[in-house]
Amino acid sequence: MKNIIEKLQLRGAAALTDEELVAVVVAEDQGDDGALSAAKEIIAECGGALTGVAACDFARLRMLVGMGRVRAAKLKAAAELGSRVAQAGAAAHDMVASDGDVVRIMEPLLGALQHEECWVLYLASSGRVLERMRISQGGVQSTVVDCRLIIKRALELLAVQIVIVHNHPSGNPEPSGADFSLTERVAEAAQLFDIRLLDHIIIASEGYYSFRAHNLVK
Repeated sequence: MKNIIEKLQLRGAAALTDEELVAVVVAEDQGDDGALSAAKEIIAECGGALTGVAACDFARLRMLVGMGRVRAAKLKAAAELGSRVAQAGAAAHDMVASDGDVVRIMEPLLGALQHEECWVLYLASSGRVLERMRISQGGVQSTVVDCRLIIKRALELLAVQIVIVHNHPSGNPEPSGADFSLTERVAEAAQLFDIRLLDHIIIASEGYYSFRAHNLVK
């Protein structure tokens, strides 16, 4: 651990590998030479990526390589800290000009969730985000969305464009029949009030799906 800490001190945290970052978080102290091997095993058990570690539930995490409650809590707290920093950074530049901008803004919120959530971005004509609002949250495979809530908030904000965003915890971003139905219903409801459904984007670990990029919204 001492070498990893010196590396961080001299070259910055960005120079550390994924395994070294996890090792710093879970190490008992500077002399914990087993922390790096434990970190490698943790990442491997969580799918080989930091996103898997962040998504791993607390009960399972504490059982990996004898982590225990305290070290598991530190790791979950570090993952949440990183997520909140990313969210704050995205919020400071909330302009939407492409599907990539939506993913940049929303992936820190949705990317590691193990349940489904649906959010709406309310936009001004310039593409500036007026508000990000969670409309619903559900289980592993679905969530129920009330179109009336979406349109009501758009009218309150005087938003002229909206983007629906939700996640697929399964990892597959391909839309379901329910996703197509939701897109159609919201587009029709928004059109009655001269509000444009700009896009519907599904975020998943295997990538994302944009309805607009597939010419499914006008």
